Amino acid sequence: MPRYVAAIDQGTTSTRCILFDHGGPVAAAQKEHGQIYPQPGWIEHDPLEIWYRTQEVVAEAMAKAGAAASDIAAVGIANQRETAVIWDRITGRPLHNAIVWSDTRTAELCDRYAAEAATGGGGGQNRFRPATGLPLATYFSAPKLRWLLDNVPGLADLARSGRAAFGTIDSWLIWNLTGGAKAEGRPQGAHVTDVTNASRTMLMNLRTLDWDDELLAAFDIPRAMLPRIVSSIDANAWGTTMPDGPFAGRVPVCGCLGDQQAAMVGQACFAPGESKNTYGTGCFMLLHTGTTPVVSKSGLLTTVACRVNDEPATYALEGSIAVAGSLVQWLRDALGLIRTSPEVEALAASVPDNGGVYFVPAFSGLFAPHWRSDARGLIAGLTAYAGRGHLARAVLEATAYQTRDVLDAMHKDSGVRVASLRVDGGMAVNDTLMQFQADILNVPVVRPKVTETTALGAAYAAGLAVGFWKDFAALRDAWREDKTWTPRMDDAKRDKLLAGWAKAVERSMGWV
Repeated sequence: MPRYVAAIDQGTTSTRCILFDHGGPVAAAQKEHGQIYPQPGWIEHDPLEIWYRTQEVVAEAMAKAGAAASDIAAVGIANQRETAVIWDRITGRPLHNAIVWSDTRTAELCDRYAAEAATGGGGGQNRFRPATGLPLATYFSAPKLRWLLDNVPGLADLARSGRAAFGTIDSWLIWNLTGGAKAEGRPQGAHVTDVTNASRTMLMNLRTLDWDDELLAAFDIPRAMLPRIVSSIDANAWGTTMPDGPFAGRVPVCGCLGDQQAAMVGQACFAPGESKNTYGTGCFMLLHTGTTPVVSKSGLLTTVACRVNDEPATYALEGSIAVAGSLVQWLRDALGLIRTSPEVEALAASVPDNGGVYFVPAFSGLFAPHWRSDARGLIAGLTAYAGRGHLARAVLEATAYQTRDVLDAMHKDSGVRVASLRVDGGMAVNDTLMQFQADILNVPVVRPKVTETTALGAAYAAGLAVGFWKDFAALRDAWREDKTWTPRMDDAKRDKLLAGWAKAVERSMGWV
């Protein structure tokens, strides 16, 4: 009888594998992968390195648990979204480095698409929002794929013939786990993506849950290179792991969610009005809106939250923030103000407030709710009084302010006032940040006992598909609170801080 469900959590900077039983995590392994910066604003990953790291962490977690393939009920995947990968179906080799979600090389391309639409009365930056729920922005996969087709020699011909395959990281991992390039005695890997990841490409219609012919024509992308869209939780699975793969046996791969939707499942946000915020490399807040997509008029994204087998999909409003935890890394690596990321909390706590200093981390423009690719990062309010502690505090507070901007936009779009915010991710262990977050939102902030909610959501998806967990009610019962921060800031101080933040954001826009 299988004892565990395996979750592969492939993120922007690292890959993890965690084995879960019914009580929680049992064994885990994690490895970082390289960040490639060919030019300013360009960010790439080596898909083969990601696959190698995936194999290594799976093997290490299995060894730590003393587990064999027969002990694993199913495999679930959570992944960094929007990152675009292309590979050769015959050789199995990538045809270019993956273009990462935060890469901005397609800014001019997006501007051109928006200008063409505006000239023809087609909505400018919102040209594709009615079908996709997304504004034209460098964030999403379709402009990245168009750039690859235009700039990789021979790719356009390979794409039209169907030899070149495209996918987000989930597609790349599932393809390799279930067979990869066809060889004697083994099938070719499954070329699939789930609805949550497909909803981030700007090529899927939110209502049909299929690739949209008009969108494919607009971006001139051959359908032959695209994966099949499947449900997030699929009892029929998409294949099994290979005996010569990292699990050393056949295990069904039947759960897949984009990382933020996975965190939503891991936080047991299954009903309309429930929300979570994940503090990772970026920061991503999602509000469950039920089985009807809510069109945002306030700069948010409409996205698929989950789909179970053939049931109707559920949807969410999302506020995507490009820079959160990576700003702490920048403070560490670029400025050298701290030696390790956790040191930022003590440094920020060494001063009573931000000393009037604000940090707008628009390193790749501003995402939700502004969507300004021309914004640039800045530090505002500096005086001779400001020191290292004030800068560290401004770095942490930037994430909380950006979250407040997103929360305000969610209220405008949905009319729902969030009663509390469930939080997870690496920065959620920072008590100073979480208290300030509660203060600036003026709502309680709640951290669960299991903070690895992205991996947990992937495990839940796979486990539900094979009956390891009975239903969503069982998952809700399993969720446990670890700590709650309640607001303790007076209204006048909050209003003053928010006014300073708004002024700094305004000055960051239109910089170039």
